[in-house]
Amino acid sequence: MNTPRNIQREARMKRKTYFVFAALIFLTALLAAAVEAADAPRMSKEELKSRLGDKDIVLIDVRTDRDWANSDFKIRGAVREEPLDVAMWARKYPKEKTIVLYCA
Repeated sequence: MNTPRNIQREARMKRKTYFVFAALIFLTALLAAAVEAADAPRMSKEELKSRLGDKDIVLIDVRTDRDWANSDFKIRGAVREEPLDVAMWARKYPKEKTIVLYCA
């Protein structure tokens, strides 16, 4: 029977289902990014310092909006990109350059 109480219960269940589904997609994407990042070469801060200004390096700050806005530390010459929108901006950077992502 479709009583108001049953309709509300069904709506809550649908919202919970959508939330769980969205959380699973997010966690899957996060895990995929972590696996990919594990294969990425690392650069020490000393090496980065010695290469600042190098035309073959693209330095990308991938901190969240809040972390970036609240930070007094920003590397000159770095571009800011939204970390969750990698698919939208990753292709605009040349593959022949060294791409350095930092978040701290």
